[in-house]
Amino acid sequence: MRKISDITIIDDDAITVFGLRKLISSSVECTSILSYPNGKIAIDTISDLFNNDHKIPQIIFLDINMPIMDGWEFLEAFLQLQITKKIRINIVTSSIDPIDYKQWEYFKNKSHHLITFNQKPLDRNKVTEITQLA
Repeated sequence: MRKISDITIIDDDAITVFGLRKLISSSVECTSILSYPNGKIAIDTISDLFNNDHKIPQIIFLDINMPIMDGWEFLEAFLQLQITKKIRINIVTSSIDPIDYKQWEYFKNKSHHLITFNQKPLDRNKVTEITQLA
């Protein structure tokens, strides 16, 4: 198994978070897997870690549709952070709306981070593939 220090899951669905944790744990060796129910809590935490020179996640699993701050709003705020290290951000969604796909392309082309678009549900092979470091 590959060793990754920190993975973050940002998703308001507890069942999805539980499933992702299981799949990640069986696919990669990871020091910590943190989860947040919306983008606001996640960006506040990640900003605080970054601004205080603490480790930020190497890989983020990001849902699009969440209350308070959705995935697109999170990405907009995340890209404002002056993070030079390349982070892998895996959008994980059940959305089939073409507008979401266009939004993903917009953010993918706007950032030096590796941003992927993935349809739910994910299987173990897909999780193994998208937990490669950026």
